[in-house]
Amino acid sequence: MPSAAERTRTLVQSTCSATLVVPGTEGARPDQLAPDARTVSADGEVFLLFPAGSPPVRAATHARADELPAVLELTDVAPVAVPHRIRGRARISGRLTCAPGIAAPGHMMLRLEVGEVYVDDLWGDEVVDPDDFAHARPDPLAAYETELLQHLAAAHDEQVRSLSTLLGHRAGDGPHAVRRVVPLALDRFGLRVRCRDAAGASFDARFDFPEPVRDIQGLRRSMHTLFEAAAHD
Repeated sequence: MPSAAERTRTLVQSTCSATLVVPGTEGARPDQLAPDARTVSADGEVFLLFPAGSPPVRAATHARADELPAVLELTDVAPVAVPHRIRGRARISGRLTCAPGIAAPGHMMLRLEVGEVYVDDLWGDEVVDPDDFAHARPDPLAAYETELLQHLAAAHDEQVRSLSTLLGHRAGDGPHAVRRVVPLALDRFGLRVRCRDAAGASFDARFDFPEPVRDIQGLRRSMHTLFEAAAHD
């Protein structure tokens, strides 16, 4: 399974929603606290791009040295329609400073020196060591996950539904038999789906790949193997 540090690093560098909570910006609109871009440096610092006149930039500009505490809050929502769509949340707290000279005119790059990291997602909740966060790498499929899950749900519904044949007794029977299977999450280690029965009850199931996937070509091979197993079960 992906480590908590890898999962958090993936969220930071993905397209999930983010909000920077900074003292003195309580009256700001949510969109004013959402960075235009975010990335992580080699030593684990989080860089956040904001318009030059945004509330976080004003707060960081007027702060003394590195005395401005800040929290980056991330919310991961499933890109397909499923019950309970929030897949995870992460919180990264630390000290915020300006990093002038990096951003294009009209923008300012803010540097968040990471102090504490916490993630609560489909795998569970865990405190992440800042050093582990700094050395982790985002999942190689993160940039493609949204498109791939939406494609599976729209164009391969029957194949995804066939995965229920691999669930054994968990597939249920009668009114508790699995009626719908929706792709929920994808990473280099496997595919997670959300199953629903006729009564509306749901549960998640995960199908691990034979080996970790490195790229799209490897994913195609792994998905083909998975669907083949479901077709012949």
